[in-house]
Amino acid sequence: MKLKNALMGAAASVALMTGASQAVADGHEITVAYFLEWPMPFQYAKVNGTYEEEMGVAINWVSFDSGTAMSAAMASGDVHISVSQGVPPFVVAASAGQDLQILDVAVSYAENDNCVVSSGLEIDKMSAGELAGKKVAVPLGTAAHYGFLRQMDHFGVDLASLDVVDMAPAEGAAALAQGQVDMSCGWGGALRRMLEHGNVLLTGAEKEELGILVFDVTSAPAGFVAENGDLVAKFLEVTANANTAWNDGSGVAEMLPVIASDAGMDEEATAQTMATFVFPDVDTQLSEAWLGGAASSFMKGVADVFVESGSIPSSLDSYEAAINTGPLSAVSDM
Repeated sequence: MKLKNALMGAAASVALMTGASQAVADGHEITVAYFLEWPMPFQYAKVNGTYEEEMGVAINWVSFDSGTAMSAAMASGDVHISVSQGVPPFVVAASAGQDLQILDVAVSYAENDNCVVSSGLEIDKMSAGELAGKKVAVPLGTAAHYGFLRQMDHFGVDLASLDVVDMAPAEGAAALAQGQVDMSCGWGGALRRMLEHGNVLLTGAEKEELGILVFDVTSAPAGFVAENGDLVAKFLEVTANANTAWNDGSGVAEMLPVIASDAGMDEEATAQTMATFVFPDVDTQLSEAWLGGAASSFMKGVADVFVESGSIPSSLDSYEAAINTGPLSAVSDM
């Protein structure tokens, strides 16, 4: 598989940057990373300045196109908190020695992260073996990359037979539309555009049956969390309140147009996208099914898949230390 060393190179670069000093919130400003075309309830609070009001600091919101870029920005000290970072890029960074911590489960979205095969090939799950020799756009080190690896393993497609190019989802969608690649993997708005030109091999439900879970987390450098625990808890509390207003339906009508505008999407696309999302409440996130137990085991499985595929050199013995439920537990007590 071409470019198989690209992810290892990225992981090594992150490891080298982990010595960079982490800026500490001093009551003036922090920087928070998020994704465009990835609509979530927190954006309503973001637009309305609720985070700043509750936390007492100014927030510089910066959009990214991949979770690996978020990791690099946190390693350099340029970003203090990342919202909705995929578990795979988090695992890649942690495996490389970056001292990051998972703070909450931002969203679960098995139907909103996938690989799309060009319609001209007429390849589906019954003929997936025909992908051998094809060119595939994959954002390396992301949830889409992990899902791609697991699906190719499921279908028995030799990775060495594929020409894999590292592309952000938006770039992959454009390449698929222009016929430059045969399959492209991604999420959100880019995935919707991909589906205009092809089909998925497995549905979200079919992926879950194979144990291919897809969820994002809120993450931050461990040093920043240790020095700003109360501030982090407040951030998670505002997020949780926004999720509650969305989940119980009480805020949907008011929130939808604001979220759509901030995500750079129209309201119909936003509603359709968010209908495929699940925003677990705080108690659920702290349960054994998520951060209280299963998440660390899942992360170990993700890391081992990356090691086996040659994407990263090694995994940690355990990822339990990379999960910090302290701030989220404080939210449940507020």
